[in-house]
Amino acid sequence: MPTTYRPNQSIELISFKLCPFVQRSVITLLHKGIDFKIQYVDLANKPDWFLALSPLGKVPVLKYGDQVLFESAVINEFLDEITEGSLMPADPLQKAKDRGWIEFASQVLMAQYQTSMAKNEDDYHSALAGLKDKLSRLENLTSENAYFNGDDLALIDTALAPLFTRFAATKTLYAKDWLADFPRLSGLGERLLALPAVQRSVVDDFNQLYAEYWLKAESHLALSNR
Repeated sequence: MPTTYRPNQSIELISFKLCPFVQRSVITLLHKGIDFKIQYVDLANKPDWFLALSPLGKVPVLKYGDQVLFESAVINEFLDEITEGSLMPADPLQKAKDRGWIEFASQVLMAQYQTSMAKNEDDYHSALAGLKDKLSRLENLTSENAYFNGDDLALIDTALAPLFTRFAATKTLYAKDWLADFPRLSGLGERLLALPAVQRSVVDDFNQLYAEYWLKAESHLALSNR
């Protein structure tokens, strides 16, 4: 029989407090009204029990009863399929396109990370140029309506939302508006950040932890704004 969500089914998400890929799955869990527990691990000192669960040694990992899933895109599609109200397009072609752009969104997140992690000014500007090139591709595809595809929230939106969380933190902490040249993406970000599921998807002290992380990493972004 197909797997369906049971309210009494134990669901646990294994997380790192600053991981954008975990945040994707938290958003989906919250939006879908799925009861879950969350456990945080230190990725710099991964416990053996975690490595036994995660083939790639990465988060998120979802424990669904005694079953284990990894990779945020896989977890999100599973959560979507076992609950009512699909967050993927019904049309097979558009669904395939969304899956492709979800993967592209992962690359944008990595570009954002590399820009934030750059150790000197030259590397920072080089990484920022690469990030903005990727953002320009998304800008051209982003709908002027409520969400990325149009009026309906989709998994591509939950995949992009952590990016906007980090852009907002960067703007608040370092006065860097990396979305200034991308009005459609800026509008999408504002709408996604207003959603309760997105607001509740990060820890309360996210900005403080975020600032401490980059300062500890001695990134150009953090050190030049002390």
